[in-house]
Amino acid sequence: MNKRQRIKKNEEFQLVFKNGKSVANRQFVVYSLKKESQQQFRIGLSVSKKVGNAVTRNRIKRYLRQSFLELKDDIKNDMDYIIIARHQAASLDFHETKKSMEHVMRIARVLKKR
Repeated sequence: MNKRQRIKKNEEFQLVFKNGKSVANRQFVVYSLKKESQQQFRIGLSVSKKVGNAVTRNRIKRYLRQSFLELKDDIKNDMDYIIIARHQAASLDFHETKKSMEHVMRIARVLKKR
């Protein structure tokens, strides 16, 4: 993911938290906020220390970034997304992570119709 597709600043995270809509499943919580002037989607990832050690947290973030990379054609572009990993996400492999992300994104209705 390139730098323009990342949410890094606390103010941007807080804006999505306060004004966005949230949807969750057992592994992830997704906040989404529509931004009309945006050309491509942006994502912010949050994995708490309660989820696991640094190796586990980084693995979850790698899996999430790769899942978004593979789903980028199906995701609505004019939005910001924040993904919060829950404790159950630590036990997933890549394919389970991608499947869970697709599930929660479908619930949030941010996947384009195929």
